[in-house]
Amino acid sequence: MSSSDKKQISTKAATSKDVSAFLQKLATLPAVNAGSGNGRLIFALDATASRERSWDQATQLQAEMFSSTQSIGKLQVQLCYFRGFMEFFHSQWCIDSSGLLRQMTGIRCQAGITQIERVLRHALEETRRSPVHALVYIGDAMEENVDVLCQLAGQLGLYNVPVFIFQEGSDPAAEQAFKEMARLSKGAWSHFDSASVSQLKDLLRAVAIYATGGLKALQQFSNSSHPAVKLLGQQLK
Repeated sequence: MSSSDKKQISTKAATSKDVSAFLQKLATLPAVNAGSGNGRLIFALDATASRERSWDQATQLQAEMFSSTQSIGKLQVQLCYFRGFMEFFHSQWCIDSSGLLRQMTGIRCQAGITQIERVLRHALEETRRSPVHALVYIGDAMEENVDVLCQLAGQLGLYNVPVFIFQEGSDPAAEQAFKEMARLSKGAWSHFDSASVSQLKDLLRAVAIYATGGLKALQQFSNSSHPAVKLLGQQLK
């Protein structure tokens, strides 16, 4: 077996372990407003230059994850991203996915520093207006004051807004910060790559179904889904 094959197997094993840990954490989350039919989810992206090399592949994976949540008719989604010189965009809240999906797949990376703080502050502002049930963030780097980010993540946790962070790449500083942010917000962290996206998009869809349709809807979905989603449904009984 070549060294490249061994490295690929090792990477897949590590990713599988990350996903399993993500599942275990997700299964312990409280059901916030479950079954009310008005779930709201913020889907935020880092679109700075560090992600440019893998952006084309990442765009497809991000679109699949986004579409998996948007297939839930009553779930409202807001798209956010940052890039370039202090550019920060957020869409209106929307149930129809087609317009937001076109916007997301049309994003192009631009050089700039990360603006995760703006994402978290924006999520706080939105949930103060009307409850937000989850924040999904996909990024690969962290170039900000980690103490400030963790404080904001903790505030989101107090508002029952878990932050689900999917990290592309293996930046150790970013990983440490992302894991702590997820912990303080009562959310979860996992790697983001082609080896894990099929499970992660099912998990996101499961969270969306539970937020909008309650446990019964989740159980119905889990009957035809990945075994990990079935486990989630069983632990929420």
